[in-house]
Amino acid sequence: MLRRVVVVVADSAGAGALPDAGAYGDEASNTLGHVAQAAGGLKLPLLQRLGLGNILPLQGVPPAREPLAAFGRLAEQSAGKDTTTGHWELMGIILPRPFPVYPQGFPPALIARFEKAIGRRTLGNKPASGTAIIEELGAEHLATGWPIVYTSADSVFQVAAHEEVIPPEELYHICAVARRLLTGADAVARVIARPFVGRPGSFRRTADRRDFSLPPPAPTVLDQALAAGRRVLGVGKIGDIFAGRGLTECRHTAGNAAGLAATRAALEEGTWDLVFTNLVDFDMLYGHRNDAAGYARALEEMDRGLGRVLAALGQEDVFFLTADHGCDPTTPSTDHSREYVPLLAYGRTVRAVSLGTRTTFADLGATVADILGLAWEGPGTSFWPALQ
Repeated sequence: MLRRVVVVVADSAGAGALPDAGAYGDEASNTLGHVAQAAGGLKLPLLQRLGLGNILPLQGVPPAREPLAAFGRLAEQSAGKDTTTGHWELMGIILPRPFPVYPQGFPPALIARFEKAIGRRTLGNKPASGTAIIEELGAEHLATGWPIVYTSADSVFQVAAHEEVIPPEELYHICAVARRLLTGADAVARVIARPFVGRPGSFRRTADRRDFSLPPPAPTVLDQALAAGRRVLGVGKIGDIFAGRGLTECRHTAGNAAGLAATRAALEEGTWDLVFTNLVDFDMLYGHRNDAAGYARALEEMDRGLGRVLAALGQEDVFFLTADHGCDPTTPSTDHSREYVPLLAYGRTVRAVSLGTRTTFADLGATVADILGLAWEGPGTSFWPALQ
């Protein structure tokens, strides 16, 4: 029987500043460490037994004397600190240059082309918090019908619209138009549709967000697995991040609990060789909003939910927990942070060893390929031999 592999990405759960974090303004960042301090200690009994506290000092999560999982951390080789870059490197693509960002908003000529293509004027065109900009411009949007365009410190072109003014399907079409326009020097990592509802003073974004990512520029471990006849499932926004590439099926989920439930269900179905899950709440709801208390609660909720996932693993299956970047909610910045990411590897036959600091996220992808018996020749060094 072939081993199955599960990879869960706790989106933004960074494990301390990388050596080059100062170049990104992130030298003081430590997402997990600072969240634990702000909470006065985390209660993560399962993750503590697995060995999360063996990776970095975490208040409330002491190192395990005999951890159940192999533990270590991954360093990012790619330039940048965004979701797409992190996930792509996890699956074997190292980017030498960061995606373009727009701290002053998008060029007027680009916005003019976009407005002509969609037949509407737009509002905004500046870096902003997604919740703040709909409060600022939501009433004008309701009055004019013009979508709200904004960005952040990440490489994103975001379009927000009230569902009663521009229904989600129409908003998705508008974002698909933007995706076609944003090429060459303006090839942002993601175009993001941000539907919202409510009235001025009480607007709220819905779970119908959709990401339109650039396709990966080279084959990933996912592509190779699919080409080899493996069944690959993307849970959460994995399908969006990889533009649907390398996936047999995508299952969008609303929230961390639903993502973990879908992961467990996939294991119980018994038909998947690789399940790749993104848990976005840490980043979207708490990191970007500088909500350390909410981040701590979400970590504790994940700890409770992971037990049911691990219980569904077969005798030979291998489970990985990692992240894609940081987003320290205790720093003044509301943007991603350039950090190491944690690495836990668990399975009933996996040796609980220290994996140290790996030089690239791509080591995880190379290891997944090794476990699945794929002849991966891309970046990364498999640590599967150390786990056997």
